[in-house]
Amino acid sequence: MRSPTGEVIFGGETMRFWDLRAPWLEPLRGPNGLDLSRLKKRHTTLARTTFGRIYDSRSFRFFKFRHLWHAGRARAAAAGFEKGIDRDLEPVLFMTPLN
Repeated sequence: MRSPTGEVIFGGETMRFWDLRAPWLEPLRGPNGLDLSRLKKRHTTLARTTFGRIYDSRSFRFFKFRHLWHAGRARAAAAGFEKGIDRDLEPVLFMTPLN
């Protein structure tokens, strides 16, 4: 996804923070948004510290696997494989209005 200024951003909750200028985020920015090579390098540096091990084992893996889940669902939806719930026989459609 891209922000209105053309930066590459993550989807979902992160979209509302696309213009965030935080001191911890600025070193990770490249010319087209967040630079993944810098992010990986920073993650490797953090993984060598005690804090980094906690960060690596919990939140980063959660983010990584959630991303894979949603990316897989998006690809399935784009390919037409996502079935979802059949709404044609939804009971609410056959009820009379209250007023």
